[in-house]
Order: sequence, then C-alpha cells, then structure tokens
Amino acid sequence: MSIIVEHDKRRKEILEKALDVFMDEGFEDATFQKIADRCGITRTTLYIYFRNKKEIFNYSIKQLLCEVEESITVIRNDDNLTSAEKLKKVLSDIIDRLEKNRWLLSVILDYLLHLSRSDSDPETRVRRRTVRLRHILSSILIEGIRKEELAEVSVKDAVDMLYGLLESAIFRLVVLKRNSISDLKQVASLSVNRLIAV
Repeated sequence: MSIIVEHDKRRKEILEKALDVFMDEGFEDATFQKIADRCGITRTTLYIYFRNKKEIFNYSIKQLLCEVEESITVIRNDDNLTSAEKLKKVLSDIIDRLEKNRWLLSVILDYLLHLSRSDSDPETRVRRRTVRLRHILSSILIEGIRKEELAEVSVKDAVDMLYGLLESAIFRLVVLKRNSISDLKQVASLSVNRLIAV
C-alpha cells in the first residue's frame, strides 16, 4: 500500500514541477528532459510515471482544474448564499484564479493552437476538461430557478453565456494582457443580475 502512496505522491510532485517547466518554456519548447531535470530525476525514471510530455501536460491541467472544482463546489454547497450570490462568487473565484495563472493560460492557449495546427479538435478537449465546471454552473442555475430566485431561462443558454464570459476573461488576460480584473468581475456580476427573478 505504501508503494502506491509513494508513487502517487511522486507523480503529483512531478506534475507540479512540470507545470513550472511548461510556464517557463511554453508547451512546444518544454521537453521530457527539461521536466526530468526540474524534478531531479532521469528521463528513464520519468517514463515510469508518464508516457510523454503531452500526458504530463494533460494531467497537470487536470490537477489544476480539480483544485478549481473543489473551491467552487464549496461555494455551490453554501446554503447561506442565494443562487445569484453563488454564481457571482463562483465567477469571481474563477476570474481570480485565471488572473493568478495567466502564464499557465498562455501555455494552454499555445497548446490549443498546437493542436489546431495538427488537425486535432481542441474544442472537444476543452469541453472534456470543463464539463464539471459547466455542471456546477447548471446546478446552481437549476436550484435558483426552482427556488424562484432566478428567472425561468434556458439553463444551457445561461451556462453558455457565463462560460463565454470566462473565455472572454482568458482572452483579455492572456492576449490583450489586461492588468485589471475588476471590469471582468463587474461584467460577470451584471450578467448574473440579469438572471435574477423580478
């Protein structure tokens, strides 16, 4: 049993250090050797844990998204908040995390461009990674509509709108290099206000 625990612990450490390599080097320039060097292990040892850098990258992103999901799940389960307050808090939390991880977002965009140039389908990969986020937003919306705190709207359309705001935030932070996130939070809050039942 302790061998499995040690293996999982080492794997997590590799993922954390690999994220640093991806942020420093970008997806294209990050190599298996650079990741191994950062981890203080040989490439051969790294192959015990991962098949290639793409697998490391995907697991690194998955680990980061799990942290985001845990945080917003706590918000979703807070019975002291109205549905609108939950939505605002979730969006604010995500925007804060996007701002904090803007360099990683730059690497992710680089990776998605790499995929699109190689005739892969980046949209499917992004959807697969964000399905839980969409589910959490949907569950808050459904709860709000059921409690009559939010207007009767298409949950799918409302989730697409809120998710679109997050995509816009990524574009503004990474591509346009906006320094302030207060306007992004204000737009998110305004959008949620439009969903409140009158």
